Amino acid sequence: MARRRSPILNGLAALLLVPALLGGCQPAAVSAAVRSVPVVGGLEHPWAVAWLPDGDLLITERPGRLRLVRGGVLQPEPIRGVPEVLAAGQGGLLDVAVHPDFATNRWIYLTYAAGSADANHTRLARARFDGQALTDLQVLFAVPQRKAGSQHFGSRLLWLPDRTLLLAIGDGGNPPVQLEGALIRLQAQNPGSALGKVLRLNDDGSPAGGTPFAGRPNALPGLWSLGHRNIQGLALDRRHGRVWASEHGARGGDELNRIEAGVNYGWPTVTHSREYFGPAIAPASSAPGLRDPALVWTPAIAPSGLALYDGDRYPGWHGDLFAGGLVSQQVHRLRPNPNGSVTPQQQIPIGNRVRDVRQGPDGFLYVLTDGAGDGQLLRLEPLGPR
Repeated sequence: MARRRSPILNGLAALLLVPALLGGCQPAAVSAAVRSVPVVGGLEHPWAVAWLPDGDLLITERPGRLRLVRGGVLQPEPIRGVPEVLAAGQGGLLDVAVHPDFATNRWIYLTYAAGSADANHTRLARARFDGQALTDLQVLFAVPQRKAGSQHFGSRLLWLPDRTLLLAIGDGGNPPVQLEGALIRLQAQNPGSALGKVLRLNDDGSPAGGTPFAGRPNALPGLWSLGHRNIQGLALDRRHGRVWASEHGARGGDELNRIEAGVNYGWPTVTHSREYFGPAIAPASSAPGLRDPALVWTPAIAPSGLALYDGDRYPGWHGDLFAGGLVSQQVHRLRPNPNGSVTPQQQIPIGNRVRDVRQGPDGFLYVLTDGAGDGQLLRLEPLGPR
């Protein structure tokens, strides 16, 4: 486990932006220093944050609670009506997303681990939120493959402009976890399995039309992309119509990928990762027909949470990506280039495990830190040009 940084880096302390060490890249010519300002604290393993149209916030806690922040204050009682979750290991209540038409339909969407220690899977559900409780809960999608263990549920959500929903699902776990007599991670290359995939769904959970694998025999309905290990961040670049994903590797080999319909991202056929016990996972890190990552992190940062910043609160940051790091305990600022590559710009020290990074409706970046009762939602505020 990574050593916790000094609490001096938390709270109202200024966060000095330093050049990224990856590839010896230099910082951007124009940047901004920021400080982290606590918004709420006392959260238990918070996993995701989403805003309602009235400015209230929803925060998921992995043990199975959905919390409401109203008027900047964390409400003392969790929201009622949350489905039962399997809160074990990496499993529990995971992502939350608000329907684009929430003001009229009141739908919110949740992903979570369900089942038992020996037979579990990722589910997507929606429910109506009346400001106090969830009602009309509907399970929209459940991964057909049941697995053992408590790893790699994946589970980020992202609305596209056409009001379809992307759902990222993990590969099911590390060795020795198996499914159908083989390592479960091989399911990421099976188009008939939901494990290690991104799906595109309608808002009622049905497969969206026009998916690239629709005519392929035995392909899972709604399949959008495959060959993923465990996506933990999804972000949309609205200006260019691009989807970005941050993804856990094993020992090294974390990835940032541009997600496109019909593309195979290679896991575990090709990877920069190594087994946790040492040897290479795959004989190569690249192969024809498989998409190379836009960026690889080795050593691993354990990316979690991803935002594409399109506001104007921070000088020189418009259009940049911000990836949280659980192990690095930083937010990594990245610049997409016209040729599809990505250049690391800076690292923003947070001092705790970063679980989520989002842009708020006020144009500020918000950071959710993981913790067993001391998780926080932080707002990054600029101190002005350097």
